[in-house]
Amino acid sequence: MLSVEETAIPAVKIITPKKHGDHRGFFSEVYKQSDMAAAGIDLVFVQDNHSLSAQVGTLRGLHFQSAPFAQDKLVRVARGRILDVAVDLRASSPSYGRHVAVELSAENWRQLLVPIGFAHGFVTLEPDTEVLYKVTAPYGPANDHGLAFDDPLLAIDWRLPHSELVLSEKDRKHPRLTDLQRHFD
Repeated sequence: MLSVEETAIPAVKIITPKKHGDHRGFFSEVYKQSDMAAAGIDLVFVQDNHSLSAQVGTLRGLHFQSAPFAQDKLVRVARGRILDVAVDLRASSPSYGRHVAVELSAENWRQLLVPIGFAHGFVTLEPDTEVLYKVTAPYGPANDHGLAFDDPLLAIDWRLPHSELVLSEKDRKHPRLTDLQRHFD
């Protein structure tokens, strides 16, 4: 079984699978469709992604895809620790422009469900962090978008000074929320 917790934005959920351990190690069903459906989460995942970030402070995001390639994501950490962030981009939502930040780690075994309509990003808090996430749509290059990680309107506390963050050139150039085309009305 699994535990499902609501966050400050109810559409974003923390999911913690049961972990069975003994002197040999542990076993966990990290994703089981029937348990998710029983918890009211009935999604069809079509792709699994896996990233390795060698340095502390590696920031990936904030990313999202528009229709018809918009994605729900189920994010977990296999090794290390991240601060995982979801920003609400649903124009009609009362939480539009607000975010949820949740620490995920190999130790706490939590997963974050980031629904369609949210920008997603994370920063690594330990070296050699491995992040795995399931998505409900494949990557669509023409539908790939981003949001500025350092937008003062978002006021995301990445837990590290911006000067210590490691970003791709692409992630340094995303627009701020006020300049972003609305994709989720």
